[in-house]
Amino acid sequence: MTEATAPNDGPLTGVRVVELAGIGPGPFAAMLLGDLGADVVRVDRPGGPGLGIDPARDVTNRNKRSVVVDLKTPEGAARVLDLAERADILIEGYRPGVAERLGVGPEDCRARNPRLVYGRMTGWGQTGPLADRAGHDIGYIAVTGALGMTGEPGRPPVAPANLLGDYAGGSLYLVVGVLAALHHARATGAGQVVDAAIVDGTAHLTAMIHGMLAVGAWQDRRGANLLDGGCPYYGTYGTADGGHMAVGALEPRFYAEFLCLLDLTGLEGAHADVARWPELRARVAERFASRTRDEWTAVFEGTDACVAPVLSLREAPHHPHLAARSTFTDHAGITQPAPAPRFSATPATVRTGPARPGADTEDVARDWDVPGLVSPPSNP
Repeated sequence: MTEATAPNDGPLTGVRVVELAGIGPGPFAAMLLGDLGADVVRVDRPGGPGLGIDPARDVTNRNKRSVVVDLKTPEGAARVLDLAERADILIEGYRPGVAERLGVGPEDCRARNPRLVYGRMTGWGQTGPLADRAGHDIGYIAVTGALGMTGEPGRPPVAPANLLGDYAGGSLYLVVGVLAALHHARATGAGQVVDAAIVDGTAHLTAMIHGMLAVGAWQDRRGANLLDGGCPYYGTYGTADGGHMAVGALEPRFYAEFLCLLDLTGLEGAHADVARWPELRARVAERFASRTRDEWTAVFEGTDACVAPVLSLREAPHHPHLAARSTFTDHAGITQPAPAPRFSATPATVRTGPARPGADTEDVARDWDVPGLVSPPSNP
């Protein structure tokens, strides 16, 4: 499966991926592989995932094809094994042991295809005291210490949607893992199992902070550090119209430009003087509160003061820089993030909209040579 890639198909053209349908980080990981050109076949269950999201607008299912298979039947497990035999990567997000009970666990699949990379996406991982317990993003990032770094001191931590755990600590680590294992499989002929746990990935994301903690450059409490809102020149401020500006003027020369554009004097030495941070914060807040977000955006535009407006999800696609880079795209009537990162020779694109459950069964049966997908089950 190493045919020459065609232009605009992405660097993973020729790679076949089976995704056993789930929710959250698994579908996002499979979307990323699809964005990069892989042929992703999503195995949907009868009745769908039960989230109530219109499949036609579920962006995490773009650049995929869908078949519907009932894994609770012997015929269903056999069809998945047929797909696994022809795949490079399989992704599942069940609790430990569920795939095995369904007959599509790593041993079953790799018995048919020793080169298969079997990616397992969970919150707690395949082992450990909590491995069999239910959970969600917020709980996973809570026990790693990551959630405890967010928010203001004296107030509860702030949940960063499900971006930090599900997607950063989960999906992205799963994708790195299966692609690294695919490289190994192609070099040696041997596949392997990738255990991608959100707790592991999220903990890994805090590596720099742990280094700072070890040398006394980070306090193990919220809102007291350089990057957690404790520093008055790295945080957010309200504006006269109820908007917000984000400030990241860490380096001295950026800080100096920041003060100049705010027209604040007498605060040059406050950058390095923690005792003066309350005074600095109060004066900066007062200045930002005197104008609207758009007025301040105009003041800081084109400067190195490291200040930006805080935009909403609907506003973000219209930001001049993001618009110029086509960071967002419109496809089938849905505004959505464009594939990332960017490749000079094999650019990734949104080729198809969200896969409708079962809509691609005949095409997949033909292209992957799995006629059983469309054949009625035989009578016992």
